[in-house]
Amino acid sequence: MKVAISTDNNQVSAHFGRCQQYTIFEVDGKEVKGKTVIDTPGHQPGMLPPFLSEKGVHVVIAGGMGPRAQNLFRQMNIEPVIGVTGKVDEVIHDFLQDKLETGESTCDQGEGHHHDCHHD
Repeated sequence: MKVAISTDNNQVSAHFGRCQQYTIFEVDGKEVKGKTVIDTPGHQPGMLPPFLSEKGVHVVIAGGMGPRAQNLFRQMNIEPVIGVTGKVDEVIHDFLQDKLETGESTCDQGEGHHHDCHHD
């Protein structure tokens, strides 16, 4: 199974579509078998679910993600896990141990927000 984590400076990015990179972990059971860091291809609505699907990703972990993006991932058989913060290596460890703390999307949708997370 492959798990992609939206990454900024080795931390989970607050928004999956605005991250610098994706850290893709290849896992077997509760063990990491490989780790690859790839640059994001940019941010355009609807392009990241197929991009990560082509990489064989089964789960995407991010701080924030709008409902439309979550639905697009699910349509590609990729499980979105949101509301996550922390260092990517610790996050994958907690995920594999079923100890990952999730929550509400960390994507700020308040005043001054320059894009609509619902349309990612």
